[in-house]
Amino acid sequence: MKNPFLYFWLFLKASLFSTGGFSNFLSLHQDLLANHWAEESDFSQALVIGQLSPGPNGLWVIALGYLTYGYLGAALALLAIMIPPFVALIWEALYQRLGGLRWVEALMRGVSLAVVGITVGNTWTIIGHSASDWRAWIIGTAACLLALSRRVHVFVILLLAAGAGLLLYGGLTLPWWH
Repeated sequence: MKNPFLYFWLFLKASLFSTGGFSNFLSLHQDLLANHWAEESDFSQALVIGQLSPGPNGLWVIALGYLTYGYLGAALALLAIMIPPFVALIWEALYQRLGGLRWVEALMRGVSLAVVGITVGNTWTIIGHSASDWRAWIIGTAACLLALSRRVHVFVILLLAAGAGLLLYGGLTLPWWH
């Protein structure tokens, strides 16, 4: 049975120590799997729902909350991701006063490099759990190249990847495809 306070704390902790978007993925992935409150498929589904839904990328967490704990999980996840922006407003006010100081600039540079590291870690975790064979690598590489081109919308990339998955994994059999 899930403890709602601990569940909320895990989402809040992940959100407080993230920089938005998918940067809380690793923390949530580790904590929810360790407590046996989520499965790998919950993360994949939540990420897809987050990408298909309008709004910021960070809202995928609400889908994860719903998938792992129903409406209460979605509400707790929503509350947990709303608190950090208020902390950011306080930080912004301090930064406006202290922004020109050398140590503050060094601190911000370190944080930006940590964001890059977290993003690489998230990517590696996702690849490690979903790219198990050559077909997955082909789909993932093609999706990455399309995303890097910045000419194809994320929704179109997801549709193309889904279609490739149907073809390459046998979910769709065409008469000429054997």
